[in-house]
Amino acid sequence: MIYIKNREEIECMRASANILKDVFNLIQDEIKIGMSSKQLDKIAYNYIKKQNAIPSFLNYNGFPASLCISIDSEVIHGIPKDNVLFEEGQLVSVDAGVIFKGFHSDAARTFELGKVSEEKHKLAEVTKQSFFEGIKYFKEGNRLYDISGAIQQYVENNGFSVVKDFVGHGIGKNMHEDPSVPNYGRQGRGVTLEKGMALAIEPMVNMGTDKIRILSDEWTVVTQDGKPSAHYENTVVLTDNGAEILTL
Repeated sequence: MIYIKNREEIECMRASANILKDVFNLIQDEIKIGMSSKQLDKIAYNYIKKQNAIPSFLNYNGFPASLCISIDSEVIHGIPKDNVLFEEGQLVSVDAGVIFKGFHSDAARTFELGKVSEEKHKLAEVTKQSFFEGIKYFKEGNRLYDISGAIQQYVENNGFSVVKDFVGHGIGKNMHEDPSVPNYGRQGRGVTLEKGMALAIEPMVNMGTDKIRILSDEWTVVTQDGKPSAHYENTVVLTDNGAEILTL
């Protein structure tokens, strides 16, 4: 069942998203070569707690950190570790969520560390832009897969593949709500979009095959062919004024 938000609930989501925006601004300033992924996680955790907010991911179904930090061939759900140090030329995807006033916000960014290859740079840029290609269709009366199909078409036209085993989602009082939001599909299908819908739209894009596997830690998702992946996500709500990107 899709939970339509009223104005007061959307305002709570804005407040949550504002904290999350600051988290990513902090990450942008702090992430650097030689830092451990666990150190970055601690920085985010401390900031979120200082805002009297809660990290959405920490202890969610047993996840042990506030951030998902996924490097190069890791697609999503990478676990921060003290012995994992950021290196020159890596793509580092960071996924984070915040609970504030009972509402969640969720976003992800892929950071380029130092000088990355042209292919990696293109992958990160295409992943980001695919979100904006999809968001063009987040309009009242459109269908959900209008968003999905636009993302897939843009990604594949640029020579990359969208991950199909994991998708975006509705968001609000719960981090994961209906509807599921695939990054692929035939436009003109899916539920009708209406005001008050809040979605976490999150293209996950691979340089090679779309096939993935899950590591023995039961969390970290990696590309099956070992090629790099990128991730970009925002929490978006449909208002009287159109689509509002809360986490940007």
